[in-house]
Amino acid sequence: MKKSVIIKGSFLFVFFLFTTIKMSAQSGVDVPKAATAVRLIDNKGTIKYLQSNNGITQIVNTTADKTTTTWQLGGTLTDNTYIDVSGKVFGLDKIDLVPAGTAASTDATDKSVHGTGTSWTLLVRDEATGAIKKLMASSLLESGETTKTATADVATLDIDAIGVKADAQYKSRIWVYRNGAKLLPTDFVVVADKVTVNAVTGTGNDAWSILTGDVFEVQWLK
Repeated sequence: MKKSVIIKGSFLFVFFLFTTIKMSAQSGVDVPKAATAVRLIDNKGTIKYLQSNNGITQIVNTTADKTTTTWQLGGTLTDNTYIDVSGKVFGLDKIDLVPAGTAASTDATDKSVHGTGTSWTLLVRDEATGAIKKLMASSLLESGETTKTATADVATLDIDAIGVKADAQYKSRIWVYRNGAKLLPTDFVVVADKVTVNAVTGTGNDAWSILTGDVFEVQWLK
């Protein structure tokens, strides 16, 4: 009777072990084993492998102590990767501050690696994909100016200002001067790449004319 109980217990243990191994093998997606995978044997005798992937670098010790394998941050992302912070803080401490007076990068290129450009760029987030991209400082804030001298007494004067936009909000970043005196926003109209100055007729304090030789200066930010 005792022998029968032992046999039945052994059978149940083997069945349980086989079922556990089978379930473990079938869970998740089967990933091909890399050539540098580390082989492990768990307490059930199952052979398993650990390997690095998707931004994690695997370093195998090549010295006399060849039993050590290190995983460290850094490597190539092989899949799109998202971190859901869910209201938590995701930050980096002890980041160097760009020294005051350091000019922004003028030679940054698409998908460049570190060491191939100079100075600094900005990091921005693509809202459509969530991807982090770099932005030239000149693309974030650009300025320009141009001047034009009136060649006749006219009521209106068109001034080419390549880069300005036909946007009501953008108009607050455009300044127009006549012989050094700033004009009111109502004294000019902005369309794409052009500013049209309109003289104000009448006899009031706001009245003024465009006369031959008047110098108009347009300054803008974008």
